Amino acid sequence: MTNDNTNTAAQALAEATAASMFARDAATQALGMEIIKMGPGYARMAMKVRPDMLNGHQTCHGGFIFALADSAFAFACNSYNVNTVGAGCSIEYLAPGRAGDVLTAEAIEQVRQGKTGIYDVAVTNQDGVRIALFRGKSHQVKGEVIGS
Repeated sequence: MTNDNTNTAAQALAEATAASMFARDAATQALGMEIIKMGPGYARMAMKVRPDMLNGHQTCHGGFIFALADSAFAFACNSYNVNTVGAGCSIEYLAPGRAGDVLTAEAIEQVRQGKTGIYDVAVTNQDGVRIALFRGKSHQVKGEVIGS
């Protein structure tokens, strides 16, 4: 059983890890993503769909939706301050994103055991419409996000 001090420490570590990662993540920053909420094994991020993110159908290019989901996955699986990378992932596109939409990706840890984990990410628009579902498998590597 965990106590409030353990929960508070884990939350503080998740937030500090996210701040450290975000400061070095030029790709996430360049796409205009922002961290909305962090927790152990959890991340919620948002991104506004800009006109330069539209494909030939005038909908959000799937690569940008993938990038948002992948960033949320990365922040969630690194929230324990152990360097963690993606070992594999898949995405299902359910509805188009449009110019001006604010897409939100919510990454939730499903399991973390040994050096691997599974995370599900739901991407929705500002109206709550599901745009995509992403599943990522993580693998821990050497080192910490926030160095000692």
